[in-house]
Amino acid sequence: MQAMDEKFVLVNGGTMTVDQVIRVARYMEKVKIGRNCFKKMRLSREYVEKLLREKRIVYGLTTGFGKFSDTYISAEDTKRMQLNLIRSHACGIGPPLTVEAVRATMLLRVNALSLGYSGIRPGVVQLLAEMLNAGVTPVIPEQGSLGASGDLAPLSHLALVLVGEGEAYYLGERLPGSEAMAKAGIQPIMLEAKEGLALINGTQVMTGIGALACFDAINLARWADCTAALTAEALRGIRDAFEPLTHAIRPHTGQGQSASNIRRLTLESRLMTSQGQLRVQDAYSIRCAPQVHGASRDALRYIEEKLEIEINSATDNPLIFADEDRVISGGNFHGQPIALAMDHLSISSSELANISERRIERLVNPHLNEQLPPFLAKDGGVQSGFMIAQYTAAAVVSENKSLAHPASVDSIPSSGNQEDHVSMGTIAARKASQIVRNAYSVLAIELLCAAQAVDFRGPELLGKGTKWIYDRCREHVGFVDEDRVLSNDIHVIAEWMRNTNVQEQIASVIPIE
Repeated sequence: MQAMDEKFVLVNGGTMTVDQVIRVARYMEKVKIGRNCFKKMRLSREYVEKLLREKRIVYGLTTGFGKFSDTYISAEDTKRMQLNLIRSHACGIGPPLTVEAVRATMLLRVNALSLGYSGIRPGVVQLLAEMLNAGVTPVIPEQGSLGASGDLAPLSHLALVLVGEGEAYYLGERLPGSEAMAKAGIQPIMLEAKEGLALINGTQVMTGIGALACFDAINLARWADCTAALTAEALRGIRDAFEPLTHAIRPHTGQGQSASNIRRLTLESRLMTSQGQLRVQDAYSIRCAPQVHGASRDALRYIEEKLEIEINSATDNPLIFADEDRVISGGNFHGQPIALAMDHLSISSSELANISERRIERLVNPHLNEQLPPFLAKDGGVQSGFMIAQYTAAAVVSENKSLAHPASVDSIPSSGNQEDHVSMGTIAARKASQIVRNAYSVLAIELLCAAQAVDFRGPELLGKGTKWIYDRCREHVGFVDEDRVLSNDIHVIAEWMRNTNVQEQIASVIPIE
């Protein structure tokens, strides 16, 4: 039984959110499958067993897979076929996915199977939930999925551990799957008809990676408003560009939110200026921050919506409709909806870093930074200050531009041309995840440069929100009064930003959206 005071995410097959995925994948919350799900899974399984008794020709139950869909499989060979399916499809390569990505995948597989359209025994799904709760995490190589028929190769590596094969992490060790299960006190299972296919046919790897990246990107967008606000003050920015009048007549939701955030963060600032006070208008990277950040915010809202639809969808093949006495072999495993969303995530996150790098340039360039020291060095010439930090930001945004090339526009036929259009959705998700990580590093560099610039201006002149940002930054990294290795500073700030829900943390000072 679940302890009454222990947090857990309830799996009911239909209402899971990205936030819940993060709680289980990243913060190790446990899961509990709802009773209604067991009822639906039992009905579906009973129907599958009826079909087997009647020896009906059904893809994946009494036939082979892919190009072998026309090959009849006898009842006595069914169990062997399921295990062979898992073994033969477990051909991923490359470094393993992160533990949090695999935990997200496991949770989404539990949720999808709990819908009751896969014909799998409830005990197999419960076993997967027990592995999650015990911290048994299959080792899954990150490369090998075409994104249709779902994530076959990576999900096969996951399924291997359920049958006591493959590898898994347990208590920080990488172990043979059977050993990890034994140490956790979990008994592997023998797969029955349809179950191997049910475990590996779906989009949960791309969706799990995507959910993590989208969550981090939403936080990144809020941080982008924060760093832009601090930079605007350091550069004596013009407050008029953020006033509501302009944004009300171009009512994109994200644009309005971003402008409002910058306006609130700089409230009571004595560094911000008015139109015509020092100059008539700022460069685009300052003045157009709401328009650029806002477009990314709107994209992220769309991406999160698509992810949550997919999280709560049945993506198996074939799908079992026991109440209608039907088995339908369709294409819900095709990852195109997530592939397009992940490519959009790559582009929208890249743009947050692109415009941030341009603000970094303005902070360090003596021709652009309103009488701040060149490269923000205390003793220019003897010291280089943040000169090369801008190089690093430029290199990272250039790398992001290459990574942001859409994966979804590519397709390679497979399975004897039976599977002649694939989504590349998992490649798109992996690229998006890397871009988001890169973007945090760029924003970290902007924050460090802006804080350094503010030290020359006077932190006491900052607005209410920007002073909070500055103070928290200085709690982690001090003023650069002499040249030092900046790599660690950048890493510390990037990780702090990624692991800090800025909307939640700053709320007591200034509410932001």
